Parts: sequence; structure tokens; C-alpha cells
Amino acid sequence: MDAILRLLMGPWTTYILWVLSEQGPQRFGTLKRTVPGISTRVLTERLRMLQAAGVIWREQTQTIPPAVTYGLTERGDDLRQVLDSLGEIAQRWQAVGAFETGVVAAE
Repeated sequence: MDAILRLLMGPWTTYILWVLSEQGPQRFGTLKRTVPGISTRVLTERLRMLQAAGVIWREQTQTIPPAVTYGLTERGDDLRQVLDSLGEIAQRWQAVGAFETGVVAAE
């Protein structure tokens, strides 16, 4: 479990996985626009790391410019229920102001 949590802890990682889970395969440019505030460098690093872990797949078509698409593998799809649960918890916590100070407040 610790290895999975370390994989997911990277900056933007869970957000990228959530987008791919909710919206399906995405081209790089679309994914960058969908994840506001992420730099091209960080998105590239996160995608490479997730691909190396076998969580996402990458497909490149030989066009000009190249079209690169990313999507969840079967392993990545295994995380869908976890991401959904975390999203539901985050919405409940946000509704009660738990994130307003930058530190999750105790109830």
C-alpha cells in the first residue's frame, strides 16, 4: 500500500488520474488545459512516471505535429473507485470549510 501511496503523492498525480478516469483518453494539449496551473515540464514528468508504473498508456501518431494521447491502463482503471471515493470525501470536507486555512481542520 505504501508504494501506491508514494506513486499517488506526487504533485498533480491524482488530478491527472482523475481527469483521465472521468473524461477518458486525452491528448497532451487537452490534458494540459484541463489541469489548470500545471506546467508542461511537470505534466510531462508526471505522465512519464505514471506510464513507467504501468498506470497509463501513451499512443503517438506520426502526424505533423505528432498527436500524443494518454489513457488509463487496466492497472490505472483499478484506481477509479479509490479516486471516486477520495473525490467524495474532498467535496464533503470542502463543504464544511476544512481546506480554508491550507491545513485540514479537525472536526
